[in-house]
Amino acid sequence: MKKFALYSLAAISVLACKKDDQKPAETIIKQDSVATSNQKSDAKMTPLVELSSEKMVTYLQNNNSDTLYVTNFFATWCGPCVQEIPFFRQKMDELKGQPVKFTFVSLDNKSDWNSEVSNFVDKQNIRKQVVLLDGSLLKPQFFEQNFKTWDGGAIPFTLIKKGDKVDETLGSMSEEALNQKIAQFLAAK
Repeated sequence: MKKFALYSLAAISVLACKKDDQKPAETIIKQDSVATSNQKSDAKMTPLVELSSEKMVTYLQNNNSDTLYVTNFFATWCGPCVQEIPFFRQKMDELKGQPVKFTFVSLDNKSDWNSEVSNFVDKQNIRKQVVLLDGSLLKPQFFEQNFKTWDGGAIPFTLIKKGDKVDETLGSMSEEALNQKIAQFLAAK
């Protein structure tokens, strides 16, 4: 009960401190890992961003050939998802200052966004790289239009993209596999 009261107070404080000039959700996601701050207190003040399926499609179709996009679809209730996120976090830290953008897309139930998801992303220190996507609203066409191998039936799923080059991984990735895939993309001109 004390935790609930603390989280409620924190949520009210964050909402009360919201500035009118904050960036809209579609521009927040465009920040890359190069520009984000790792300060814990700053990260906790950042609200989680919800994207509609249409905005997610726009993000996934980004063709900036100068940037490597690593997009990981996960849920806090998914054991393999939770297990691999520290590998992504470590790689994100290693590549700080390079044109690489990590995005973690939470497919958790909307009812868990302010509790389990919020707590998890703070513990992993990835709040600024997380977007919320209501998986219950996704239609089969979303998967058919955006992915070659993923039908939305299982997670984790990772999309790595640079320009026209794309790699899709369904299932958990080892640290070695992640390092190898990212190295191949960064080596390609």
